[in-house]
Amino acid sequence: GKDKSKQEEFKKNLNETIGKYPEKELFFFDESRFGTHSKIGHGWFKKGIRTQVKIKLGRQNFYLYSAVNPRNGESSSLFAPNVNTDCMNIFLEQMSQYLGIRETFLVMDCASWHRSKNLKVPKNIDIIYLPPYSPELNPVERFWLYIKQNILCNKIYDTITLLERTLCKFVTSLTHSIIKQLCNVSYLSS
Repeated sequence: GKDKSKQEEFKKNLNETIGKYPEKELFFFDESRFGTHSKIGHGWFKKGIRTQVKIKLGRQNFYLYSAVNPRNGESSSLFAPNVNTDCMNIFLEQMSQYLGIRETFLVMDCASWHRSKNLKVPKNIDIIYLPPYSPELNPVERFWLYIKQNILCNKIYDTITLLERTLCKFVTSLTHSIIKQLCNVSYLSS
């Protein structure tokens, strides 16, 4: 009902906005938590054999802030210890430097630190907020799923440093074509 109509209105407005400013790029943003706590996935095993799966209980974690461009597969990411306005400001400054003279729309959810009065939005970035409770409109969610399936599922990291290194190596190895394929958004006009 109400959420669907807000989502449809968002899609229409986003396409109108990006249509008016074809020189501006379009990135979608989100952050995700990564930690040493094991994620158990499903697997195939021989009938009648109980397979032991090691797990690690732990609460060390960090966050990955990422923006992806679903049209060309570009991305920009930052490791951060928390999700808050200070870390968000660091990401926005890094993103602005990455863009250089280019300008972009940055689409993100309405988390409190994304809307903080202390948020410092650089001149070359315009923020567009997703409707509440609409993660399916954000292609970065598929980016997280892909990363977690490949990095976390049925794997144990004895230290947070090992997880950080593995994640960094994995994310930097992702090609533009993989990101474009993962983050393709059917509701965007060409």
